[in-house]
Amino acid sequence: MHEGMLFGFDPVWYAGLLFVATYILVMTERLNRAVISITAACLMIIGGVLTQQAAFEGVDFNTLGLLTGMMMIVGLAKNSGIFQFLAIWSVKRVKADPWGILVMLVVVTAVLSALLDNVTTVLLIAPVTLLITDTLKINAYPYLFAEIFASNIGGTATLIGDPPNIMIGSAVGLGFNDFFFNLAPVVVVILAITLLILYLFWGRSLETDPALQEKVMEYRERDAITDARLLKQSLVVLTLVMMGFVFGHDLGLQPATVAMFGASLLLIVHNLKRSAAEESVSVHKTFCEVEWTTLFFFIGLFIVVYGVESTGLLERIAHHIMEITGGDRSVTAISILWVSAVASALVDNIPFVATMIPLIESMATTFGNNGELLPLWWSLALGSCLGGNGSLVGASANLIVAGFAERSGQPIHFTKFMLGAFPLMLLSILISSIYIQLRYF
Repeated sequence: MHEGMLFGFDPVWYAGLLFVATYILVMTERLNRAVISITAACLMIIGGVLTQQAAFEGVDFNTLGLLTGMMMIVGLAKNSGIFQFLAIWSVKRVKADPWGILVMLVVVTAVLSALLDNVTTVLLIAPVTLLITDTLKINAYPYLFAEIFASNIGGTATLIGDPPNIMIGSAVGLGFNDFFFNLAPVVVVILAITLLILYLFWGRSLETDPALQEKVMEYRERDAITDARLLKQSLVVLTLVMMGFVFGHDLGLQPATVAMFGASLLLIVHNLKRSAAEESVSVHKTFCEVEWTTLFFFIGLFIVVYGVESTGLLERIAHHIMEITGGDRSVTAISILWVSAVASALVDNIPFVATMIPLIESMATTFGNNGELLPLWWSLALGSCLGGNGSLVGASANLIVAGFAERSGQPIHFTKFMLGAFPLMLLSILISSIYIQLRYF
């Protein structure tokens, strides 16, 4: 694979430097990250590290299929008004009490982030939150701060909640149930403790005028439903998809197959009564909901990391890590957890996880089969997902909430957020460390 290296370059140095350059350019955000990763992938082939055929072998189509399918389902379902309905319904259940609203919005955000994806969830919940806080004349910052945390914590609980989990599940062959039974217990604890901390900071000071509460109670959740037929169709398909995730693993069905089948089924039932021309417009609109930039970023990144892996560089790094941790599985797992968390708070967690996956796989020579590596995979999932709470740039959902806040004239400042968020994120990692140690060692 490395016989035809351009200008006789050393493949390890070439692939390593190209990988580092890719990472730096992604971090600087001077160019679109999809353009960077695709360019780097092409250079990996042109340089002779990989052939084109080998590069395609490095692409994880299960991850791409799962992401695409869920993007299409959520892109269609959101047009029904389901997210806004849930937000208003939740607020009215607690009689528009300021602290009760925060708790309900946190729970709704966490659950939806676990079952769908956290980016879409905050995209639709944050505007409703700003509308409610504006009506109640209360500071929106505690609510938006809490929703950012809830989206990343909730997304940690399942295979489909956060891209790092999708990547890990696809690479290792872990299903929806594996993630849920191993990560959901600690996620519930972390969410409860996070709410307790938020109450101590803000809960007792959240007050409003009873007359304004009455005004919020006049909101009609039914008015949020813009397409009742689509709502029913979406709920049925989402239920089938969830069942597919739960039972499909034992039947040999990959998550990508389940998600893509759900997306195609929803497209069929949604367009049954439309003319051919209307159907074409509707399908095109749905395909436009797919975040192609993210998918192409993944494709390029898979090829770049596969190129580095093919040179044996990651295996050498894994051996060095083994020497540092003394080959102790427990120490290695906790180290991965903390390094992943800090790294994910500062840089994009997707390229970080893409790099860590082959690195952990190469540790099988020391620790044994995949079963022995499981604690390491759970550590990577917890660290990379929860670490996103450490700063505003730690996760895409954070930036989306910050964008809404800025447009509403209540900007979330980077330093202020990090001063509160980073210690709280570290607390969640401490809880995760105790959980990993007690459950797996």
